[in-house]
Amino acid sequence: MISVQNVRKSFSQGQEQSRVLNGVDLNIMKGEFVAVMGPSGSGKSTLLQLIGGLDVPDDGTIEIDKENIEAMKERERTIFRRENVGFVFQNYQLLQNLSVEENIAFPIHAGGKMSADAKERINDLVAAVGLSGLEKKRVNLLSGGQQQRVAIARALVNKPEVLLADEPTGNLDRAKAEEILALIVSFHQKYNQTIVMVTHDIFAAGFADRIVLFKDGRIDRMISRKDDDYAEYLANFLA
Repeated sequence: MISVQNVRKSFSQGQEQSRVLNGVDLNIMKGEFVAVMGPSGSGKSTLLQLIGGLDVPDDGTIEIDKENIEAMKERERTIFRRENVGFVFQNYQLLQNLSVEENIAFPIHAGGKMSADAKERINDLVAAVGLSGLEKKRVNLLSGGQQQRVAIARALVNKPEVLLADEPTGNLDRAKAEEILALIVSFHQKYNQTIVMVTHDIFAAGFADRIVLFKDGRIDRMISRKDDDYAEYLANFLA
């Protein structure tokens, strides 16, 4: 489903180049939920942006469902991203002067006209994320947890094959974080979406099928729920 092969990425810092990703190889199966962890600056969020086509690598290839992302022109990537990839960000990135349903509908308007099916899908998502009755409320009047629910609904409104989440619970307390994670898992199970989630929180990572650990721009270790030491690994982190 997602194939990352020998990906390298650097950014300019004055006169110098800072290497962020240094030959990353990662294959993610359709319907798999992968959590990416590592210290700040290890390349986690950069990898997520490259998978989502928000940026392109210096070297290497990135494929989603056999579509070569980095070889696309910018407009092609924009269309592909809108139709196939949903994003959930730590800071929500909502349009604060718009209502709940207007924010959820935004990706649909960006792609064309609103259909009857799309309107029904928005209504269904509002109910699914527990915001019924708040459709007309401006998002700047909502709590952090409610805003993240809007962001999740917006990410899902075009029924993407892939959901990318960058620290989706980073601004929430533990109770709200559990609610958001349970919501993401419920959609994952219902629609068999492929999810890649960047997180610093081992509790959040524990919801994933596999944890990928980054260090110095490379994958340092991968551990799967199927591994015998998975539960012990999580327990040691949480101790």
